[in-house]
Amino acid sequence: MKPIIIIFTLFFLGINSNFAQDAQPVRIPLIGEMAPSFAAESTTGHITFPDNTNSKWTILFSHPADFTAVCSSEILELAAMQNDFEKLNTRIMVISTDAVSSHIEWVKSLETIRYKGREALKINFPLIADKDLEISKKYGMIHSYTSSTKDVRGVFIISPENRIEAVFFYPMQIGRNLDEIKRTLIALQTAEKYTILTPANWNPGDDVMIPSPKTTAEADKLQGKASDDLRSLSWYMWYKKLH
Repeated sequence: MKPIIIIFTLFFLGINSNFAQDAQPVRIPLIGEMAPSFAAESTTGHITFPDNTNSKWTILFSHPADFTAVCSSEILELAAMQNDFEKLNTRIMVISTDAVSSHIEWVKSLETIRYKGREALKINFPLIADKDLEISKKYGMIHSYTSSTKDVRGVFIISPENRIEAVFFYPMQIGRNLDEIKRTLIALQTAEKYTILTPANWNPGDDVMIPSPKTTAEADKLQGKASDDLRSLSWYMWYKKLH
């Protein structure tokens, strides 16, 4: 009996070990970490990310499937804003879990739609094929305990240094706010350029904030510099105008 017991024990241990390995959740890359690299085919050709020639910011959008209503509206809004993102030194890349052939047909269809009364627009950014879910898993959008792609609804803002700067996730039934994503990008670029902070509901042109003083002496020094361009609501809340 003992050999039989040992065999069955090892058998079940093996199953449990494999199950535990498969059940491990896929990890979302965190702010400040390097963005996961990948290579894939897209509607504009082969994509390698990151590449050695890139000096742009990147916004990576992901979609669970082609020809879906909410995702189609988002792609059309992105097409309407693609020139704005180009002026912000930012490239758009879209991932969807279907094959390139499906992406091409989706793009052709979208380019015939007059959305919100606008003329039909050409989609210049790539739609990347992720049929094997490799990219989706690298970015924490597919969990190993399900085969569903419904969670592939992420947005990652990535700096030219290839670091994750902001992360958004949306459910399937809720369309993304492209204006908020653009606002966040501008805020990140402004904060980096001027070494400042942006307050709640900040929009380009609004006053920005500076880091809170760390000592009483720093607070007193700032108080002595107070002006129309530099004001405080409290010793730890300082606002500054950008010119």
